[in-house]
Amino acid sequence: MTTQPTATVHTFSQRLSPTPRGARLARHLALNQLHDWGIPPGSDASDAVAVIVAELAANAVTHGRVPGRDFELRLSLVTGSVRIEVTDTRSGGPRPPGPGAVRHPEALADSGRGLVLVEALAVRWEVVDREPPPGKTIRAQVDVPR
Repeated sequence: MTTQPTATVHTFSQRLSPTPRGARLARHLALNQLHDWGIPPGSDASDAVAVIVAELAANAVTHGRVPGRDFELRLSLVTGSVRIEVTDTRSGGPRPPGPGAVRHPEALADSGRGLVLVEALAVRWEVVDREPPPGKTIRAQVDVPR
């Protein structure tokens, strides 16, 4: 009989106000948590997570904001990767495009690059319905070298 190595999963979760300050705090908290997990600032993984969290939090504040309802940042560290989840509580309206369906903005456009960056930096990502409803969660995964 062989034994399977156990996988240690570390998680971090924080509800944040749906404001620009809440979005900035999400990025700051994510970087601090990565540092606590031994992923050094300035590493490729840390930089990728910082950009993804910043973009998803900004989208939650800009497009997913519901007055009086927070958005949530959740990070999970499993062997070999960091999983990022940003959840908002807005239902209805246009749903963000999923992997492979993100359109690149015009060269001089003021916005529209957030999910382009997520698609470029994450090894995989998806948009799912929030459990429990209402809302949605965008999940992204970044590989962490050993």
